[in-house]
Order: sequence, then C-alpha cells, then structure tokens
Amino acid sequence: MKTKQIAVIASGRGSNFQAIIDAIHTGTVPATCAALITDNPNAYAIERAKGAQIPVIVLDYASFASKTEYEHALLAAMHRVNPALFVLAGYMRIVGKEIVDAFSGRMINIHPALLPAFTGLHAQRQAIQYGVKVAGCTVHFVDDSLDGGPVICQRCVPVLDDDDEDALAERILAHEHQCLPDAIRLFCEDRLTIDGRKVRIR
Repeated sequence: MKTKQIAVIASGRGSNFQAIIDAIHTGTVPATCAALITDNPNAYAIERAKGAQIPVIVLDYASFASKTEYEHALLAAMHRVNPALFVLAGYMRIVGKEIVDAFSGRMINIHPALLPAFTGLHAQRQAIQYGVKVAGCTVHFVDDSLDGGPVICQRCVPVLDDDDEDALAERILAHEHQCLPDAIRLFCEDRLTIDGRKVRIR
C-alpha cells in the first residue's frame, strides 16, 4: 500500500507521538512522518523525533509578540510541510480558525475524554469530579470549536472508586496509544468520510 505523509504537532513529552512512531515502524500505520512541529523548545517530543530521524520545527510560543503572530508562523510552517494529515498529539493550544480552515478534513486531535463530555483542559479531573463511571479517549477531526469536531473513534475505560486524576489519566493514556494510531491508519487507508457530524468508516 502506498504510504501517506503525516506531521505531528505536540507540546510535551510526546508519548502519543512515540506510539505513532512505533506504529509506523512496525508497518501498522502506512505513513511516513514528515515533521514534528512544537511550540515548546523543551518538549521531550523533540528527543523522540531526533531518535526517529524526524525533522523538527520549533516555534517557541514565548518568543512571539502575540498569539496572532505565532499562529501566522505556525500556518506558514504547516504549509511548508504540507502533509496529507496533521496530528495534534498533546498540543496544548487552541488552533485558530485560519489554520482550521486551511486544513479542514486534514487535521485530527486526541482528547482524554469521551467527547462531547469534558472538553478543554484537565478532562480526567473533570470526569473524577463529576462522578462518571466510564471515561476514555476520543480522536476527532479538528474544527473551529473546542474539542468539538466529528468523532473518528473512541475507547472506554472504567472509572474506579479509588481513582485519582493521575491514575485515571494513565489508564486512559494506554488506550490513547492504540486509538490514535488506529485513526491515522484509517485516514491513510482512505477509509474515512466526513458526513456532517458523522465520520463514516468504510
């Protein structure tokens, strides 16, 4: 099968990025990773990229005068790389409308909750505080809402009586490492169609 090019945008330790690298290496995901783009010059994801010989683009958010200036630089970098798919894997900023519009249907995000519940930051803490019995993760296409784009896949985990935020986050993370590569594989196999709010899997 012909591979597609993807690029990953991340802000932190990059464990989901590593899951993608591993899935590409084993042939589970028919893709090549063209670049890692990060807003954080201290992100451990950079070390993971170097280890896999993936080019790195660092756009230090703190070095820009405004969010608008940063987003213009990010958009320019994304156009230069221009893969089939951008994967937000632990990217800790809301993507602006100009970027969303430029890459509509070509950008996905992983979120540690069963959307539409518990959008935004600290989703695991929100789940614990609300008292739900089931939590999980969601991979979705990115639109101009907060964690609100069409859902590609979800995985569920039980919330245990003695769970704290960290314990639940770790249990969800193990499923993120499976769910995100699965969604990328489906995209690369041309099996996803967006039909309004629904993502159809062929």
